Amino acid sequence: MSEPVPEQPLTPAQLAELQEAWAEFNEAAKGSGANSVHACTRNGKPWQQDPAAVRSMAALLRHVRDEDTTPGTEPAG
Repeated sequence: MSEPVPEQPLTPAQLAELQEAWAEFNEAAKGSGANSVHACTRNGKPWQQDPAAVRSMAALLRHVRDEDTTPGTEPAG
C-alpha cells in the first residue's frame, strides 16, 4: 500500500482549473437527483482536489441523469 503524498499548495493555474471543474460538477448535479456524493481515490489524494476526478464525477452525474430521462427507461427506485 502506498503512503499518502504530502499535499502541495495549488498554483493559480491549478486552482483555476479546479474551480472550473467544480463549476462543471455543480451544473451536472442540478437535476441529477443526487443528494450527496461520496467517493475515494486510489492515490490517497482527496478527489475533491483533483480536477480530473471532479470532472469524472460530473460525467457520472450527467450519465445517471440522462439514463433517468431517456424515453423507454424507468429510473431505479
